[in-house]
Amino acid sequence: MQYRTLGNSGILVSNLALGTMNFGTEETSQEEAFTQLDAFIAAGGNLIDTADVYNGGIAEATVGEWIAARPRDITDRAVIATKGRVRTGDDVNDVGLSRRHLDRALTTSLRRLGTDTIDLYQLHAWDPLTPVEETLSFLDSAVRAGRIRYVGLSNFTGWQLQLAVSTARAHGYQLPVSLQAQYNLATRETEWEMLPAARHNGLGVLAWSPLASGFLTGKYTRDAARTPDTRAGEDNPLYQYTSSNYETSDRTWNAVDAVRRVAEDTGVTPAQVALGWVADRPGVVSAIVGARTVRQLTGSLAAADLHLEADALATLDSASDPNPAPYPYGPFGSAQRRRVASGTEALGELIQAHQAGTEARTSGS
Repeated sequence: MQYRTLGNSGILVSNLALGTMNFGTEETSQEEAFTQLDAFIAAGGNLIDTADVYNGGIAEATVGEWIAARPRDITDRAVIATKGRVRTGDDVNDVGLSRRHLDRALTTSLRRLGTDTIDLYQLHAWDPLTPVEETLSFLDSAVRAGRIRYVGLSNFTGWQLQLAVSTARAHGYQLPVSLQAQYNLATRETEWEMLPAARHNGLGVLAWSPLASGFLTGKYTRDAARTPDTRAGEDNPLYQYTSSNYETSDRTWNAVDAVRRVAEDTGVTPAQVALGWVADRPGVVSAIVGARTVRQLTGSLAAADLHLEADALATLDSASDPNPAPYPYGPFGSAQRRRVASGTEALGELIQAHQAGTEARTSGS
């Protein structure tokens, strides 16, 4: 396992995080969840990601019961991250980023987790109804009160992230240190706005769904029907807010084919290839892996020390590149995205695209 600083904070987290969305389901009992948590910590992992709405709070409670059941020298290694925002009750105010809802949500999460302080408290999504100042003021007061240590964002678009950071900076509030976003070889549109905004502001990216609902494990093919008992099954939604064109997009299947080829060439599994790719993307601090069984988790954890060669990365990048990009992500936007991905080496290309764009505007285009 490798460790990276979480954005502009001083805390170190593992480059693979354990997702707990399956905890409390029929597939992942408490006993199985405890086994996964033990295996994850034993492998050197420390970032455990959960949320107040995962299985009606059972996921948080399971993590809390594991903390209570294990010695302190084990559980103190864990960096606990949870989220609040999504509806948790029937009342009109049991949802959103208002001071009232977040105060109740945070109090409940602390109780379930059996702790006085949560390491990383993340806003699960944007709230268009609540003034951002109200939300950030609450988070700042929670940090000062010792209820949370760090603030994170999740599923925020680029402009929403920038507004949150700029407002926090202007008011002297606690600055967010992370952005949890969907990011994988089949969802690279995240690179258009979200990743540049996160990197510009020093937020570390936590990539969720790094295996694209299982598509990047290599177990699906273009023509074979998905079984209904899988996350990508025919009778199930693909996975929260994942792209609806996973199944129909040629780019998705091109990425799957490329993952299979690289896996064969490198002697690892397709899932490990996909995880290794996203965990090493610029700006990504950790890829969040979830598993129904400890056997699945063990396979994913093997990717923690995997670093793909340049040729393999080029194959994956080419197959999954979401170009031609629509407006406003044309030549200038695409060059900017590549600069974010590769650093300053694409600066010349960016300047050329900028000049071309300037000429187009002056000619009336």
